[in-house]
Amino acid sequence: MDLELISNSLLGAPILFFLFGFVAVVLKTELELPQSMPKLLSTYLVVAIGLKGGMELNGHGLSPESWTVLGLAMVMSIAVPLYSYLLLRRRTTPENAAAISATYGSVSAVTFITAVSALEGLNIPYHGHMVAAMALMEAPAIVIGVILARHISGDSPSSKQPITSLIANALKHGPIVMLLGSLMIGRLASPKSALMIKPFFEHMFPGVLCLYLFDMGLNAARRLVALNVFDRFMVGFAVGVPVLNATIATLAAYTCGISQGDAFLLVVLCASASYIAVPAAMQLAVPKAEPGLYMTMALAITFPFNVAVGIPLYLTVIRTVIA
Repeated sequence: MDLELISNSLLGAPILFFLFGFVAVVLKTELELPQSMPKLLSTYLVVAIGLKGGMELNGHGLSPESWTVLGLAMVMSIAVPLYSYLLLRRRTTPENAAAISATYGSVSAVTFITAVSALEGLNIPYHGHMVAAMALMEAPAIVIGVILARHISGDSPSSKQPITSLIANALKHGPIVMLLGSLMIGRLASPKSALMIKPFFEHMFPGVLCLYLFDMGLNAARRLVALNVFDRFMVGFAVGVPVLNATIATLAAYTCGISQGDAFLLVVLCASASYIAVPAAMQLAVPKAEPGLYMTMALAITFPFNVAVGIPLYLTVIRTVIA
């Protein structure tokens, strides 16, 4: 294992800012960002990632490897909620099991952005189609979560929002629209115009990511402090399933001959959990599920684990396994 890589990742400025925010809440300080600033920072990060992905597609297009990666992303986004439900069904209600399964079948854009920053710090290349893979992995988990909650639990679908409407609402979710729009702009923009805006979306990126992860550290710690009862199984699930997903994705990437950078980002996507898009959809579609459970698991346990431990661990394994 590359201990130097893990040490450098844990001592990277973005991770330290996340830990700073987490510790600030634990110590009961009054630190916080201005109310509208986190939304502005997240918008910047999503637009920057979308533009960079689109510019990459503009230069290289979609290769056979691109289609392989997108196919693996779709398969994982379908498989993860299904086997997660089987693990959870006897431990909690059908509604909670379905909502948690959908949460872990979907992805975290911020975890992906942090992983991209790690690759760029090590000068490891990746392709723009990984941004498209992230966008594709949002909806399938939501659909499967709703189907599991309604049909396996015996709920009547007539009293709930139609699945087609739910998908449409998910695709209209602000960050998803911004990501897809930025991806298309980067894909269609002329090389000259792309070069003009490149400094703004490249040179500022590390600093903005630090501030955003500081705010995420504050939020994660607040949710963890607010969680009154720790279920050992749920805590184990919130750490163990991401590692399991990462292992499966690593084996799939190795088998399919995917490059290091793309394989790492695919692994991070499969290991992450949504704490924005999916919880918003689940609150509408599965109102009997407990948001305090699945949101806290994703944001206060899985997200910190992936950012502080998972990303350097996954990258070390990928660099060892894939030449």
